Amino acid sequence: MIVFQKKAFRYYYWLVLEFFKKYGRLIAISFFVSFIAIIGFLSISPYIKIILTKEEVIGLVGRYDINNPPEELAARISNGLVSVSEKGEIIPVIANSWEVKQGGQEYRFHLKDNLLWGDGEKFSASDIKYQFADIKIKPVDERTIDFFLNKPLEIFPTYLNKPLLRYPLIGVAGYYKVGKIKTEYGYLKEVTLTPNTKNITPLRYRFYGSDSQLTDAYKKGEISQMTLTKKTVADTFLNWKNSTVSKSVDYTRLLTIFFNFNNPIFEEKDIREALSMLINTKKLSEFGELAKGPIPPNSWGYNPDLKDYVYDLETAGKIIEKGAPASSSAKLNFVTFFDYYDVADEFVSEIEKAGLSADLNVVSLDRPDNFDLFLAFLKIPADPDQYYFWHSTQKVGNIGSYKNVKVDLLLEKGRSTINIEEREKNYFDLQKAIQDDPPAIFLYYPYVYTIKRK
Repeated sequence: MIVFQKKAFRYYYWLVLEFFKKYGRLIAISFFVSFIAIIGFLSISPYIKIILTKEEVIGLVGRYDINNPPEELAARISNGLVSVSEKGEIIPVIANSWEVKQGGQEYRFHLKDNLLWGDGEKFSASDIKYQFADIKIKPVDERTIDFFLNKPLEIFPTYLNKPLLRYPLIGVAGYYKVGKIKTEYGYLKEVTLTPNTKNITPLRYRFYGSDSQLTDAYKKGEISQMTLTKKTVADTFLNWKNSTVSKSVDYTRLLTIFFNFNNPIFEEKDIREALSMLINTKKLSEFGELAKGPIPPNSWGYNPDLKDYVYDLETAGKIIEKGAPASSSAKLNFVTFFDYYDVADEFVSEIEKAGLSADLNVVSLDRPDNFDLFLAFLKIPADPDQYYFWHSTQKVGNIGSYKNVKVDLLLEKGRSTINIEEREKNYFDLQKAIQDDPPAIFLYYPYVYTIKRK
């Protein structure tokens, strides 16, 4: 029995050995090809998934959490009580109607019938959780809610256009509802959106920590669309046959140099105007659409008759030499963030050519308490009301402590009526007043580049 087992073992041993001698090369090649194919499939599988599911996968840079999603995502899954059209008209959305009481200090909103949250739960007035520092909110019944203001504000309904959300990312009356949510260390990593109506594409948002991570994800096929702010990076995709690159202007952000009026040098209007002459508009036009004031060209309140900045180093130098007070001999503290360092550095060199000195300092994400000049993006609201930024009573928003009686009056008048024609006139005058006595130098609205697979 033992002898038989030994013979059988030798037989199969030699059989296997001969088999590998004859077919070993073919087996090795097949294994190698299979290995390469598997690796290749895994690398392109996200792209294949995008094609097969007809899903749009959008990549975004930023750290967001469930309580603070990006605005574009929130707008897809929910609505506010109202929306505001491009012409400034207030349109009911979740609200059906409203009425004004107590001389403009009380607003009562009536909600539409049969509203549901994205998860199917009934929506009621008690679910409305707008956060206002000085406004009280009181539900009257399931379909009625009151807002109590400390003082009348005619344009108050325009502040109720922010999408209403309930944890975790549940909206009401949106085109989409949230499916799966993936987080990492408390921050959103991926959010899937499912359409609430037919004929719209399912969406998936993926979040990345930097532009380089975002572009790598696009190259790997993890995402089908992304938006970049750097032209040099966007240009690398111009020759991609399966992609399109489109350029647009982001009118929600305005790169701005703020003056700190606690420094006596900026009390001189001529000095501020001289500094505005040091803006090299030709170079800045590569990065965005040049600005003339704080209200963007796509707003119904924009005044098209404002003057352009004109670069004039010689005239600026003469004005500074003649009008700068003795205290200006000290170096100006010019503060900015790392992303805008190149623009700030260029401006500092122009300042020094004109006869002033400046130290350029880079800070973190927090707004600095101590500065003479501060370069940062101003977040532009949809409504032309900019009371928060320029009115002398505003201690938080008015970061440069700007004071101008005429500007204050026009800001007050602009928000004291809901009539578009009256408001337009006030904001036209406001922009002229700001240009005559500038609180800041308004540089540009940045270009953005959207790269999308065909």
